[in-house]
Parts: sequence; structure tokens; C-alpha cells
Amino acid sequence: MKILCIGDVVGRTGREMLNKFLPKLKSSAELVIVNGENASHGRGLTRNSFDELAASGADVVTLGNHAWGCKDVFALLEHHREVIRPANFSPRSPGRGYTIAKAKNGALVGVINLIGRTFMNPADSPFDAADRAIDAIKQKTDIILVDFHAEATSEKGAMGWYLNGRVSAVFGTHTHVQTSDDCVLPKGTGFISDLGMTGPIFSVLGQDRQTIVDRFVTGIPQKFEVADGRGQLCGCYFEIDENSGRCLSTERVFIKE
Repeated sequence: MKILCIGDVVGRTGREMLNKFLPKLKSSAELVIVNGENASHGRGLTRNSFDELAASGADVVTLGNHAWGCKDVFALLEHHREVIRPANFSPRSPGRGYTIAKAKNGALVGVINLIGRTFMNPADSPFDAADRAIDAIKQKTDIILVDFHAEATSEKGAMGWYLNGRVSAVFGTHTHVQTSDDCVLPKGTGFISDLGMTGPIFSVLGQDRQTIVDRFVTGIPQKFEVADGRGQLCGCYFEIDENSGRCLSTERVFIKE
């Protein structure tokens, strides 16, 4: 079976790219996982944006450091098990850090959301959180995918090797630039450091390019605005053996308008 994972959806352009291209891409996949933490105005997830992602074909929506960017997310986390936030957030945080979804072919798929600690806000250990989530999910399925929302490629790589042979795939999000290191690790775990961004092409990580340039040139803080214009869609297919949960192959997706 193939599972399609889509990188950080940024603003209206990102949502429109999903609506335009995901239905066709999903025809080759049994399940679609989308990182939606930037889907609403580049920061957070509103109810309307979630509805758009779901209508486009997202089966599971993961979050990240902007999880609390929109107040709607609290109700979404309470009422929609397909929306998850990093499992290594404080245990006092609302919502859950993993879910078990049913694929089109009926297979159960565990999805874990984690956040990194290098160059990020304080969080509990993502490695310990992964251990706990895997122990719980393994009681129902051996097919497990992990969205590791982290800044440093070294930390993402460490997570891939830490979970090698224990999960089906580890994919990075957050840095908004697709990496070319997708592979299957020796014990059968698919890996890619970053899926890339689904959003405006002519931008700096999805934000208005002149605003970012001005900030670097002047050193003066600027109000970020999501860029508009032509879009791109980034992600990766992971082909998984349903019996063993091992990843058989990876295939990057990069579509530009």
C-alpha cells in the first residue's frame, strides 16, 4: 500500500494547491497525511481551513510549533481524532499526539506527531514520546508513520535512525524546503529529512519575500504576511508492506504551477 505525506500547507495558496492536485495524487494512495500547522494565514489551523484540507482529501492532519495559532484548534483537537498535535507537548496540552486511521483498503495506520527541541521552543523529549506512542499503537497495527516537525536535519536524522525498524516511515516537516535524501533505512523504515512546502513559489518559506528581505537588511522586526501567486505542492509517497509494516520504497512529489 502507498501512503502519501504532504509537507507544510501555507495559507490560501497551499490550500488551493491541495484542492487542485491532491484528488489525483490520492488515487495512487490508500491514506493521505497533511501537515496543516500553517494552513490558516500561515500560522495555525482554523475550522474552515481544516474543512478545506479534509475536502481536498487529507485523512490525517498534523501540527507543529504553530499548533496554538488559531483558537479553533482546541475544538478541532477535541472533536476530530484525525487532527493531532506533537506528542511531546506538555501532557496538560489539549488533544492527542497520535491517532490510528483506517486506510481505503481497510488497513489500520498509526500516525505520530512529534516536535524537535533544537532551535525550537522547549518541549519534552520527542524520543521518549515516540517510545510511548509506538507501544500503544503496536497493540493494533504495525504500520506507523511519524511526522517529526523539527528545525535541524541532524535531529531529524537521529530520529530516523532511532526508530529504524520500529516504524514504517519518519518524515520531517517545518523547514519548508524539500530534501533529496529520501530512502529506506536498513531495517525497513522510510525516511526523508523534509517533505517541503505546499504554498506560494515566489516567497521565502511561504512568506512575502520583500518583508523577509527588509527584516534581514534592516534588522527591524516585520509583520509577516503570506505570499500570493503561483503555488507548489511537495510531499512523498511511502510504499508499505501491510503484513510487516516495513517500507519498500519512497517517491518524492514536487509539483509547480
